[in-house]
Amino acid sequence: MTPIDGWPIGRRLAADLALLTALGLFMGVLAPWGTADLGPVGKITYWLACIVGGGVIGVAVDEVLGRRLGGFWKRLVVVTLLMTPLVTAWVSSIEGFYGADDVHMPLELWWRVWVISALVMAMRALVWRAPRRVVETRVVVEPPLPQAEAAFRRRLSARRRSARLIAVEAHDHYLKVHTDAGEELLTLRFSDALKDLAGVHGLQVHRSWWVAAEAIEGVRWRRGAGELLLAGGVNAPVSRRHAP
Repeated sequence: MTPIDGWPIGRRLAADLALLTALGLFMGVLAPWGTADLGPVGKITYWLACIVGGGVIGVAVDEVLGRRLGGFWKRLVVVTLLMTPLVTAWVSSIEGFYGADDVHMPLELWWRVWVISALVMAMRALVWRAPRRVVETRVVVEPPLPQAEAAFRRRLSARRRSARLIAVEAHDHYLKVHTDAGEELLTLRFSDALKDLAGVHGLQVHRSWWVAAEAIEGVRWRRGAGELLLAGGVNAPVSRRHAP
């Protein structure tokens, strides 16, 4: 069978019938509009016949016409208005079977059918509503180009000159350079370091922090500021000024 919304028609119809049956049993237990006088079995069968039969009519109208309409409320209003005359005739025949055709005035019956139809079809629409799609985005950053880092790397010791650059942290008159081979202190102004790193895939995230973009593993935000989680367990603050 042709699937609808990813469900085979048979399974979807079975699910609709299960929902309508549950709603019919619920209404049978409540037994509104004097139907409690029908007795324990009578009120259950009455409401099952009304809800399941009327619901099938509503489902048919919705599947044929409702899918062409956009928006929850527009679809609900149009479908319930179209199904109400048919369902009213169905309910009227059921009340005639139970000998209660003179209990309700015609206008009252139409109103009752419309209200219950709206509730049933709204419940069905909510059950079948597609979950909100969550799109996960990920920024893929190319690794830093060796020639772009060359000027800065020449300032490092031989041990860390070829190491992975993670972050540069300013401390008064010296810098702490974070690499995957450990940390190293340089006597250098932060502004001069930023000039050396101008062509590198990195970001100044604080007045005293520069980080390599490809070293960012996560971020925590709080009240406009944040904290970057970098490779090697390094945490770098993100100031409000640099947050954008």
